[in-house]
Amino acid sequence: MKKLLALTLILSLNSCFFYKKDGIEMKIKNDSSEPITNVEFTTTEKLEVIKIDRIEPNKSVTEFLSMRKNKSDGAYSLTFTRATGKKEISGGGYYTNGGSLDHWVDFIVENDTIIVKFDAPIY
Repeated sequence: MKKLLALTLILSLNSCFFYKKDGIEMKIKNDSSEPITNVEFTTTEKLEVIKIDRIEPNKSVTEFLSMRKNKSDGAYSLTFTRATGKKEISGGGYYTNGGSLDHWVDFIVENDTIIVKFDAPIY
């Protein structure tokens, strides 16, 4: 009976991890001195889009991008508008057959650049 209970608990916890494999967790940290607006994160296929109206300086936002509908290969794209009105586009990463090769991606927005970090591939 104890083995059955332990097996059920392990399977239940693993099901949470299986759900998250159909996408990627995205974090955007605004390390610039101005707010950024009209933030969008998506894949090449643009089947799902995370939209964030505004991120203030020294604040961050974390969201999960579902990729359940994705079927092909592609990359990720982050677009936003700086306080000066300049539209920024940052692309990177890679997914294949609709599946993410990474668990998460972090974007760090600075005054003059965007730093992008991916975790190790999922194998």
